[in-house]
Amino acid sequence: MIGGKTFHSKTIIFLCKMIFIAILFIACHQTINTSNQRQISTSTISSSNTNILQGCISNYNPKTDYFPQKISINYAKAFEVEYHGNYKIIKVKNPWQNANTTFQYVLVQCGTPVPKGFQETQVIQVPVNTIVSLSTTHLPHLDKLGIVDKLVGISNSKQVNTASVVEKIKTGQVVEIGNNANVNVEKLLELNPDLVTTFGIGNPDIDSYPKLLEAGLKVAINAEYMESSPLGQAEWLKFTALFFNHEAKAAKIFEEIAQQYQTIVSLAKSIKNRPTVFVGFNFKGTWYMPGGNSYVAQYLADAGANYLWKEDKSSGSLPLSFEKVFERAVNADYWLNLSQSWKTRKDLLADDNRYAEFKAVKEKNLYNNNARLNTTGGNDYWESGISNPHLVLSDLIKILHPEILPNHQLKYYRQLS
Repeated sequence: MIGGKTFHSKTIIFLCKMIFIAILFIACHQTINTSNQRQISTSTISSSNTNILQGCISNYNPKTDYFPQKISINYAKAFEVEYHGNYKIIKVKNPWQNANTTFQYVLVQCGTPVPKGFQETQVIQVPVNTIVSLSTTHLPHLDKLGIVDKLVGISNSKQVNTASVVEKIKTGQVVEIGNNANVNVEKLLELNPDLVTTFGIGNPDIDSYPKLLEAGLKVAINAEYMESSPLGQAEWLKFTALFFNHEAKAAKIFEEIAQQYQTIVSLAKSIKNRPTVFVGFNFKGTWYMPGGNSYVAQYLADAGANYLWKEDKSSGSLPLSFEKVFERAVNADYWLNLSQSWKTRKDLLADDNRYAEFKAVKEKNLYNNNARLNTTGGNDYWESGISNPHLVLSDLIKILHPEILPNHQLKYYRQLS
């Protein structure tokens, strides 16, 4: 009996040892796999000729080009990038209207040495693994690049239209941070993202980036709204891609967008009959009209319109009186980009009955860029529209010259009923 127990005990001990060895083997194997994911050898980079999309370098070689896939900037004027082996320098040259400052970011391949001579706040390890976006215009970039999984925080969930981000909001995978002066720094510090993308207007009482930098966060200013052309705005997709080493994918996506845009432009070039157009509305006594060098003016020119303020040389908005606009635009053929709250002609006239005297109102040639609103009023024109200028241009041509694109269905614009 005692011998039986002894044999039974030895058997159990033997089996336990075998199980322990198996567990140890699996653990070691997983550790090796995890290490391989996080640490990438330089020889692998040299042979693959592709950028590193995740992980860090394990054995740095100063002779290796760690960004073999590069981008060039062809339309955007407000930022540029330089490549230097294991790091790249982004310069944001025109962050807001009448800015007298620039921003510089040093993107260093993770696992390689930081170059000397740069402030710590400017240095960001790439590829970043987590990001907080404080503008909805940045969200389509993440979606197009297939990296929405990196998003951990947004400014305001009510404004979001990008479907993949909406899904993350529904499942509680992103945190609402707020924006500008109302940004919640404490929440951001809890998230501790690798990168925060935001924008600036040059007012320290409103802009969020100074307090974010002071808190020790890595912040990048996106100034796409300062571009004077639709393709210039859309090319900021490449700006976002630089932080994830996704240059190749961004270049391909943007090239397709630019080609489609230019193809549509060529269709409208031969148009002789160019209808007169004006935009905007009277807001508290001032009518802000886009300048002749603005992206709005570029859209209208490319769509075969005669924009009534095309001769102006500014890229910003012109503060005009109602009387000044009425004098020039009373007989214009079309009125576009009205108040976002207007959905019907009745809404327009209720706001100011003087609008009834415009020819475009009488002939009902009123088209607003608020066709895609979410349930809480977020306008997708100011989100995915920025990244899809070819679709916005198609809408404008459909409105002004429907015979050119007979099969196109309006996406961002709608006629006031």
